[in-house]
Amino acid sequence: MDDSKMVGGKVKKPGKRGRKPAKIDLKAKLERSRQSARECRARKKLRYQYLEELVSSKERAICALREELEMYKQWCTAMDQGKIPSEIKALLTGDEQKAPQNSSTKSSKNNNSNQS
Repeated sequence: MDDSKMVGGKVKKPGKRGRKPAKIDLKAKLERSRQSARECRARKKLRYQYLEELVSSKERAICALREELEMYKQWCTAMDQGKIPSEIKALLTGDEQKAPQNSSTKSSKNNNSNQS
């Protein structure tokens, strides 16, 4: 069957329904478009700032973890040579007042390895 309908002696074909859009003032339309573009650029700028801050915080965390890993490697090499680092002794005895000092650990390791 044909999809067209007979209404009041006129044939109506199915198509777009509802009101036709009124002719919008071209200047107003352009201004809305410009405003939308401004807002889009502002959102994009905020998004990039957030991502840059996130990246920099992750990079700082990575650096801190690398330093910690290096400290643990130094401790392991010292223990493999039969020496117990002072930081580990402090942790085992409960003396937390001695903070890990990488520079003093290195110098003491060099002195201990020269004595062997």
